Amino acid sequence: MSEIVHLRLKRKVHMSSYHPVLLKDIALVSCSIDLKEKLRTLPLHYITKKDKNIVIIDGFTVIQRLNELHPGLDVQLIGPNQCIVQVEMTKRSASPLIIFGIWLLLFIGAAMAIMNFHYDVAMEAVQQKLHFMLTGEERKHPYWIQIPYSIGLGLGMILFFNHLFNKRFNEEPSPLEVEVFNYQQDLDNYIVLHENKVESNHDDDPR
Repeated sequence: MSEIVHLRLKRKVHMSSYHPVLLKDIALVSCSIDLKEKLRTLPLHYITKKDKNIVIIDGFTVIQRLNELHPGLDVQLIGPNQCIVQVEMTKRSASPLIIFGIWLLLFIGAAMAIMNFHYDVAMEAVQQKLHFMLTGEERKHPYWIQIPYSIGLGLGMILFFNHLFNKRFNEEPSPLEVEVFNYQQDLDNYIVLHENKVESNHDDDPR
């Protein structure tokens, strides 16, 4: 009776350049202990310069490779059908001057966006009118309203993004993190559809 091997491919992994991709790097394996040790070190792909920075390991390729080396196995794939291997080249540390320049650019851009929004909705006139309704006096700069409003605006932004530098207030993801996650999922799906050589070769097969 053939032994059953359960495989669950990881959605995405990061690896160093020019290293062999082993089964243990891209998948979780469930089978007998002796067989598991043999399968985990099975090489599936050798990263070369031609791969650039993305390699797609298809589940069909993994099953075919296992059947070639161990014909008696009953391989059952669970979960994702492909694994994206992100090849990480040597990265240089970012210059503090570049980091400061990007931070300054984002700070000025965010400040301009907030000021333009307040100008469009006539926030200053609203605060002046609110001051007149509460005190009966006309004042061009009602600081007792404007200062708490500015502080509350900054605190609201911190709570909205759920971060203060590296500190997270709770485990709930911020709206920005959710949008980045959705964008990354869409990007990964696009890569799987357009970079999967197994499906491309199958589509080109006239049979």
